[in-house]
Amino acid sequence: LQERYGAPRLDDLSDPAGVQVAVVGGGAPAGAEQMDALPDLRAIVNFGVGYDSTDVEAASERGITVSNTPDVLNDGVADLGVGLIIDVLRGISASDRFARAGKWKNGAFPLQREVTGRRVGILGLGRIGQEVATRLEGFRCEIGYHNRNEVETSYRYFGSAEELAGWAEVLVVLTPGGAATKALVDADVLAALGPDGYLVNIARGTVVDEDALVQALNDATIAGAGLDVYPNEPHINEAL
Repeated sequence: LQERYGAPRLDDLSDPAGVQVAVVGGGAPAGAEQMDALPDLRAIVNFGVGYDSTDVEAASERGITVSNTPDVLNDGVADLGVGLIIDVLRGISASDRFARAGKWKNGAFPLQREVTGRRVGILGLGRIGQEVATRLEGFRCEIGYHNRNEVETSYRYFGSAEELAGWAEVLVVLTPGGAATKALVDADVLAALGPDGYLVNIARGTVVDEDALVQALNDATIAGAGLDVYPNEPHINEAL
């Protein structure tokens, strides 16, 4: 919008009066402070899935409509999720770094795990979770899931994130963000996943307790992690 129509950024506005629509993306906050800075605001449009970066209650109090873009990203995120599963189990990017660093001449890269036939737990079987599960059926994976409520599906349901992790060999995080799911994947869930288990997070960085994840990786409590999201993007915890 900025390039095509010259729409200004909030920080660049000399006079916020008259601005009726705010377009939000990349996890940028749309809270009470931003709304109060735009007195004529009537709509907040988030070009992403979910509302965790928008204070929906504050918007409602001010009569501001909030929208997002469900379904648009389903295939792209599902493809990425499966790609991360393959990468972290087969060590594709790790072996690439190994080869580029010239380490091959000192010995072969260790054998990795197959994806085919794995037990995959999906934490949040929504639109994207369903797409991930459908793709993994092609790998003859057994699918389990945990949601707040059981849904009509042939996949196996587990009553908690910890129970799902205890069954799964790969745990794929696909829940919404926000306060309700903050640190849902904690030290107990990671311990249940175990030393042969892998975590893949394509949801929100806040859903995973990052300190617990660092500890689990350092201690080999889990076998590995494939991460697309972090709590403080674009700043990544150096320990990871």
